[in-house]
Amino acid sequence: MSPKTLAKRAATVGAFAFLALGVARAAAPGSAVSIDNFTFNPAPIVVSAGSTVTWTNNDDVPHTVRADDASFHSAALDTGDSFKFVFTKPGVYSYFCSIHPKMVGKVIVR
Repeated sequence: MSPKTLAKRAATVGAFAFLALGVARAAAPGSAVSIDNFTFNPAPIVVSAGSTVTWTNNDDVPHTVRADDASFHSAALDTGDSFKFVFTKPGVYSYFCSIHPKMVGKVIVR
């Protein structure tokens, strides 16, 4: 095989690997946020419009999820409780725990 042919094949394989990696990265941001040790994780989280984000309290104290703009809010979540919200419009949604206001997070909707 000539060096030129090898270079073309390597470029093709590289392009496919790059595209596959891009797809994996696009799909990787999940729609689950864990509340643990007084933090939201991940924060920020990136999702597509139409995605449902689920927050689950894994801490041993109650927490809430409340949008800065009041577009969504949960009741107090005890250990093991979850709250879900569907993000229909692209944008950046900052939120916090109304019981512990220093706990903050962000949902980035593309």
